[in-house]
Amino acid sequence: MELFALPPRKKGQPLYRTIYEQLRTRILNGSLPYGLRLPGRRRLAADLGVSVNTVSTAYEMLAAEGYLAAKARSGFIVCASAAQPCCSASPSLACPDEPPAAQWRYELTTSAIDTSLFPFKTWRRLQQTVISQSPALLQHGDRRGDAVLRRAITAHLREFRSVRCLPQQVIVGAGMEYLLGLLAQMLSHSIFAVENPGYPRTTAVLRNSGISLCPVDVDSCGMRADCLAESGANIACITPSHQFPTGVVMPAQRRSELLQWAYSAPGRYLIEDDYDSEFRFDTSPVPSLQSMDSAERVIYAGTFSKSLAPAFRIAYLVLPCHLLARWHQWFGSYSCTVSRFEQHTLALMMENGQLAAHLRRLRIAYRKRRDVFVSTMQQLLPQVMLSSTHTGLHLLASLAPNIQAQQAADCAAQHGILCRTVASYALSPHRCTDQRIVLGYGALDEQSIPQAVCALRTAWAPLWHTAP
Repeated sequence: MELFALPPRKKGQPLYRTIYEQLRTRILNGSLPYGLRLPGRRRLAADLGVSVNTVSTAYEMLAAEGYLAAKARSGFIVCASAAQPCCSASPSLACPDEPPAAQWRYELTTSAIDTSLFPFKTWRRLQQTVISQSPALLQHGDRRGDAVLRRAITAHLREFRSVRCLPQQVIVGAGMEYLLGLLAQMLSHSIFAVENPGYPRTTAVLRNSGISLCPVDVDSCGMRADCLAESGANIACITPSHQFPTGVVMPAQRRSELLQWAYSAPGRYLIEDDYDSEFRFDTSPVPSLQSMDSAERVIYAGTFSKSLAPAFRIAYLVLPCHLLARWHQWFGSYSCTVSRFEQHTLALMMENGQLAAHLRRLRIAYRKRRDVFVSTMQQLLPQVMLSSTHTGLHLLASLAPNIQAQQAADCAAQHGILCRTVASYALSPHRCTDQRIVLGYGALDEQSIPQAVCALRTAWAPLWHTAP
């Protein structure tokens, strides 16, 4: 064996570790082939100028990990399973680099929020109380979510969304995508109808779960009941409180039509995603669709992503009672995926009325931003028609009949402004005739809104000059 020179030791690393790493590397890259007999401990120790115990420790580590085998009167032999062919490139170098994140001057997206509005002091104080007084939370909790949070969610939904349920019906999980994925598994033999255009993550989760999808068109009242009836689906995913991305609030007549569809055949359900229901600025909140359900055909879904922060990954389902046994059969052994400390902190915040107070402050802050955004758009871009301004954290903009929405979004991107078209949320964007642009303002403060609108005016100015 051609001996290697002992390299400089890493700071704080013992000599035996340095010898071990050198020998292991040479075995893995094939320079010490299968069957090779390594020098005796005394000889290698003398060659390297180290103690015999140092070499013995390195050899024994390699033998324990299967790189060497000790043979009687023969010393240590390189094992067959350890030797590998030499690779021309390191695997890490062969992996493509992740594309760098795009740098935008203004992100007029629908998923971002202003983190400065988060109640840091309140959350920190409550969490310190929970941590100091509840060491038992380090143990496993209820697999559906701890009872204290499920009770708090039940009371909150009853008061603010007219949802009728018991704590036993509430399932807590880490994000809507996770819970929807579990629902897709439990209802895997169903055909799901999704809004078109609609929330892209819903479609992605269902597709990744192997679910058969039927896109159903949305009109000025939400998902079309007649198209749903013709789709062949038996599950419909809808956002009746604030349809994404069109902003439509589903009227009572359409809600009743969808419920009648669900009642007309066994095994039909409506999955109600109560998207942005907490942000309604100009009128009273519309009760949930679940509150109209008399036959337990609505699966209600909600999240705290915008009322608190997306990073907490706290979402929940309210299941009809007759589905609970099936849920427990499928997922009764799954642990809850939300930290118990965060569950109890949120429950305490809800019980004390601090979440309701925080939501009131959020509505006031976001309403002011909505007003600034709308007034600035009307002042600087009067030719742009705005709609869906009453609910949620985004609005829709129509430039002109002869200007394509995607062209306007591309011009905005060239000026460092990220925005998307309504058509981009359709399952077949090229077939969608909606030429409106989605402008989210949730992540903008009042000072930056006029600057963002000025940048939009600059980006879109050439469109009116070049349009036929």
